[in-house]
Amino acid sequence: MPFPQTRLRRLRRTPVLRDLVRETRLDPGDFVLPLYIEAGLEGRTALPTMPGVDRLSISAAVEEAGEVVALGIPAVILFGIPGHKDDDGSGAWDDEGIVQLATRAIKRAHPELLVIADLCLCEYTSHGHCGALRADGTVDNDASLELLSRTAISQARAGADVIAPSDMMDGRVGAIRGSLDDDGLSDVPILAYSAKFASAFYGPFRDAVDSAPAFGDRRGYQMDPANGDEALREVLLDVEEGADMVMVKPALPYLDVVRRVKEATRLPLAAFNVSGEYAMVKAAAAAGYLDERAVVLESLTSIRRAGADIVITYHAKDAARWLQ
Repeated sequence: MPFPQTRLRRLRRTPVLRDLVRETRLDPGDFVLPLYIEAGLEGRTALPTMPGVDRLSISAAVEEAGEVVALGIPAVILFGIPGHKDDDGSGAWDDEGIVQLATRAIKRAHPELLVIADLCLCEYTSHGHCGALRADGTVDNDASLELLSRTAISQARAGADVIAPSDMMDGRVGAIRGSLDDDGLSDVPILAYSAKFASAFYGPFRDAVDSAPAFGDRRGYQMDPANGDEALREVLLDVEEGADMVMVKPALPYLDVVRRVKEATRLPLAAFNVSGEYAMVKAAAAAGYLDERAVVLESLTSIRRAGADIVITYHAKDAARWLQ
C-alpha cells in the first residue's frame, strides 16, 4: 500500500526492531583468518603495510590458532614463506615445508580448527610467478599442473582439511581432484579461487610474503577486472572439474561478481577481503578519517549480503570480538 499507510521507517524505530527484521547477519562462524608462516622465524615480525598482521613462526601460529578458536572463528588459511626459493617452487610440495609443518602443529594443538592450505607456487618460486616457466619467460600452464597436484597431495597428507588452489592455471581443479583421489584423499574438499582478478589490491600481501613477480605481471593468467561474464565461465569450469566450494577475490570491488556467482552455482561461496582492502581501512582509521569498527562491520556485512557464505578477512579477530 502507498504512503501514508505504508511507512517503512516504522521497523527502524528502535534497535530491537531493527535487529528483529535484519536480513543479513554477521557471525564469527562466517570468518576465515589468513596466517603468514615464515620458515626459520622466531616469534613474530610485524608487517608495516598491514597493521595488526604479523609473520609468524610455527609456535606463534599455534598460539594465534588458539586465539582464533577461542573467538569462535572456525578456520584459518595458511600462506607459507619458505627459507629457500627455486625456479620450480619445490618448497611448495616439500613434506617438511613450512605450510606442511605448520599444518601438523596447528592440527595437533587445535584439532577442531579447520586448516585451509592456500595452494600456489608464487611464494616458492625465485621468479615470483604462479607456475613453471618456459624458456621465453611465460608460464607453462600444463607443466604447472603436475607441480600443483604434488603440492596438494603433500598438503593434504600433512593434515590440511581443505585445499585452496589460487594459481589460476586452466585445468588445475580437475588435475588436483584426480591426484587427491588417486592418492586415497578423496574426502579432502577443494575451495577453488575460481574468479581471482589481476587486482591492484594485492600489494600489501606481496610485500608480506615476498611474492611479487621478478618481471612482468600476472595478467596473463589472473582475470581482467573488467570481465564479469568471463568470471562466471571460470567458476562454472571449476565446478565441472570438481570444486566443492568456489571463491571470488578480491571481495569489495567485485560484489556484483559475488552475487552472480552465488546465483549461478548455489555452491558454498567464499569472498576474500584482501590485504589492500584491509590496509586502506587501517590507514584511514589511523588518520581519524573514519570509525574503524563501524566501517569493518559494514564492509563485512556487505560481502555477506552480496551472497558470500564465507568471508576470508584479516579483520576476523577484531570483528569477532566486536560481534561478541
